[in-house]
Amino acid sequence: MEAEIAGQQGVAEEEEEYVQAGPYPIQLLEQQGIAASDIKKLAEQGFNTVESVAHAAKRDMIKLKGLSEAKVDKLHKAACMLIPMGFTTATVVEQNRRDTIFITTGAKELDNILQGGLETGSITEIYGEFRTGKTQLCHSLCVTCQLPLDHGGGEGKALYIDTEGTFRPQRLLQIAERYGLNGPDVLDNVAYARAHNTEHQSELLVAAAGMMAESRFSLCVVDSATNLYRTEYHGRGELSNRQMHLGRFMRSLQRIADEFGVAVVVTNQVVADPGGAGPFASAAASMKPIGGNIMAHASCTRIQMRKGRAESRIAKIICSPILPESEATFAITESGIGDFKD
Repeated sequence: MEAEIAGQQGVAEEEEEYVQAGPYPIQLLEQQGIAASDIKKLAEQGFNTVESVAHAAKRDMIKLKGLSEAKVDKLHKAACMLIPMGFTTATVVEQNRRDTIFITTGAKELDNILQGGLETGSITEIYGEFRTGKTQLCHSLCVTCQLPLDHGGGEGKALYIDTEGTFRPQRLLQIAERYGLNGPDVLDNVAYARAHNTEHQSELLVAAAGMMAESRFSLCVVDSATNLYRTEYHGRGELSNRQMHLGRFMRSLQRIADEFGVAVVVTNQVVADPGGAGPFASAAASMKPIGGNIMAHASCTRIQMRKGRAESRIAKIICSPILPESEATFAITESGIGDFKD
């Protein structure tokens, strides 16, 4: 009897470890009585985890090919039997947040104001003028996310969606050398795609979810999230459509962060706002990020970057649910983002 109880406890521990390891694969819905053909239809249309089904709105799932309203109800109920969708206590949330992984930026002062680095499971927006270090930070994170946990990494791969054509694999090799990593292995662990329009940009997230369901990723970069929106939507007449599409794109990114626990990093461009600051305001203060309130509300942490004296760069936390407003000075070195030295 004791052996049987011990065996049951062992199975329970294994199941608990499995839950903590990542999301439930969509194939588990077969155990809840869902037909394999319906699961295949879901996978073909971007639903790769049980969480994606549980979190999706029924009205959106009804639009999927080959799924009736009755089937959608059955799918949703089956998914909710595996995924908790109700209330919990703040104690449980606090315990779960203790396991949050932070990815180092490569600069100690910047890591300090971020309380360890870029937070996984949420969206971090980085905005600023050109040549302030946004893309350079993204390149550094693609390498540091592959480091072991005890070295400030995420022990996972990186996914990079490039809308500006500024991704350079040679830069990754330079940064990898700093951390003693094998260059070819680092490159193999970065999944790259160039987005050519806003629809393609959104479609890439569907492919990204499928890749993350099959392999361990710790970082998702979109550089930049708003570039294609600025060029495809013109004037106030298309502003509403642009914001709605951008909002759906950011919501898809949040789903990826929630389901797979990756750190989502989006860069954002800025536009001059002459009337937004006083006559004695700095150049950075007269710039505002693209995307308006849609981007502001979708991002968990917002970081503004600007040029400092000499070759230094300054990162300022503008908005965060836990981090105080503060600044850090860093430098762009041959081996990536690093500490600034006078």
